[in-house]
Amino acid sequence: WDNADFSRGVGTTFYQEFPTLNTAKPPFVRDVEAKVRRYLRSSYSAAWTLKITWEKAPAYAARTDTRRTITYQAVLTTDGFRSYVLMLYQEGGMRWDYTKLADTNVLIGYT
Repeated sequence: WDNADFSRGVGTTFYQEFPTLNTAKPPFVRDVEAKVRRYLRSSYSAAWTLKITWEKAPAYAARTDTRRTITYQAVLTTDGFRSYVLMLYQEGGMRWDYTKLADTNVLIGYT
């Protein structure tokens, strides 16, 4: 994640919590569980999941360009013992003009 800048009134951030320890699991949580199982080849049953979405977020400083926005999500999930994060980007990848960012050493994901 980089310095998204919402100061110009463009874009938004929102979240949704899914506490599922003793309740029926919505389709979104079942999909997250399936991804964790598939990617890590292990059994997994979520007790809690949080979806955070940055929608149409312009890069810092937004005063230079609010047209190139990006939508991305972080999904945090745990079974109470193990915790995972899924980092999801809109199709087409990062659309910010990295040549105008303060730091041009840009990476999608983490190391």
